Amino acid sequence: MLILGIETSCDETAAAVVADGSEVRSNIIASQHTIHAAYGGVVPELACRSHIENLQPVIAAALEQAHVTLGDIDVLAVTHGPGLVGALLVGVSLAKALAYSLGKPLVAVHHLEGHISAIYLEYPAVPSPYIALVVSGGHTDLYYCPQRGHYVVLGRTRDDAAGESFDKIAKMLHLGYPGGPIVDRLAQQGDPSAIHFPRAMLDKETFDFSFSGVKTAVRSHVLQMRDTRGGRFFHDDLFWPLPTSLEWESHRNNIMASFQQAVVDALVTKTRRAVVQTEARAVVVVGGVACNSALRREMHRTGEECGIPVFFPSPILCTDNAAMIACAAAHRYQMAPRYYQEQCFLDLDAWPDLILSNVLAEA
Repeated sequence: MLILGIETSCDETAAAVVADGSEVRSNIIASQHTIHAAYGGVVPELACRSHIENLQPVIAAALEQAHVTLGDIDVLAVTHGPGLVGALLVGVSLAKALAYSLGKPLVAVHHLEGHISAIYLEYPAVPSPYIALVVSGGHTDLYYCPQRGHYVVLGRTRDDAAGESFDKIAKMLHLGYPGGPIVDRLAQQGDPSAIHFPRAMLDKETFDFSFSGVKTAVRSHVLQMRDTRGGRFFHDDLFWPLPTSLEWESHRNNIMASFQQAVVDALVTKTRRAVVQTEARAVVVVGGVACNSALRREMHRTGEECGIPVFFPSPILCTDNAAMIACAAAHRYQMAPRYYQEQCFLDLDAWPDLILSNVLAEA
């Protein structure tokens, strides 16, 4: 069974061909980072226009790399939420048109289920039940997964997502976009214990997260910093111009390392608590922030202490991609092929605030 997956939920235009839900024949991603870098974040209107321009060429490239044609495709899959509504509509509209013209079934996929499913492309035998941490620029969610395709929400961020806080810190200090890889690189040159930034909600029983406080703490710290002569590095929160001294670079790297450690501590502590309370047999960490070196290191260490395996997808499968969407669709389709063959998909719409739940996963 060949599945053509389409992903346009945010700022990555992606298409992939996956065979039998496990073999990635192609996985094409057109990034928009250079478009949004000038703004320090994703501009929805520009993202939508880019999807319109790139989606058909990306699909053509995915088919060519997989050495197949549209006629060879058995099932189509598309992300229908959550995400930017305009961006989602580009993918959903084209997927519906292709499915209608080809007479093929169309499977609508939740973006976060796609991220969790990415782990099965490389580790098909993940033991259940497991804890899934979905951590990206738009989401920081913790799930208990008794088996594949079943999701129980344990906690979510109450404000900024973890990846969003990385981007905002990078934007605040004019470091570039996307912020996650930049902060990670600078943090490796700093001391994570140099500054104690707050770890919000660690002393509460909830599994929810909060990252707006640590972002504010970084801002306050930078405003109060002084050089060896007693002068302030910055006089206002524009943080401009940037100092060019080695002293500032050292302070900056320590700030990045300490900030990153605060975020990682919150993620790891909550995940470990979930493992203990649910007696999970494994941990799965997915999403763009799963590429972070400190998170990978600390989560693996926690897994060893708890005596359970921790699984991370390869970096290319952590960020938004269509192979994960095709993988999720394959599992759904295999569970209920007749349902997808008979359903009318022409009324499929984009859901920007779609919630991943057990009911949705079993629909």
